[in-house]
Amino acid sequence: MIIKSDLVCKACSIFINNVQAITLYPFIFVRRDRAEDKKLLNHEKIHIEQQKELFVIGFYIIYLMDWVRGIINYKNNSTAYYKIRFEQEAYQNDDDLNYLENRRPYAYRKYNI
Repeated sequence: MIIKSDLVCKACSIFINNVQAITLYPFIFVRRDRAEDKKLLNHEKIHIEQQKELFVIGFYIIYLMDWVRGIINYKNNSTAYYKIRFEQEAYQNDDDLNYLENRRPYAYRKYNI
């Protein structure tokens, strides 16, 4: 379910710089001015699939572990974020609007931080 909410995105920007959308299963919160951005929504839908595969909680545990490992390795919040395996998969495939139709289960496993 997609929810247009500048407030949620702004609140999440405290943790991640300039959040345009965020997936908190089963919801995708998106800034009103980006609600029609197909690439952005596809990115978030990829996260929905990842979260379903890991029963939601597993996704958040691995996401946090990848981010912490990235902070330790790269000493840079932005680099750590882009090195998270789930973000790598989503960013690499968000411009392919048919990606989810062809995506293999657990496809994020091929990405390393």
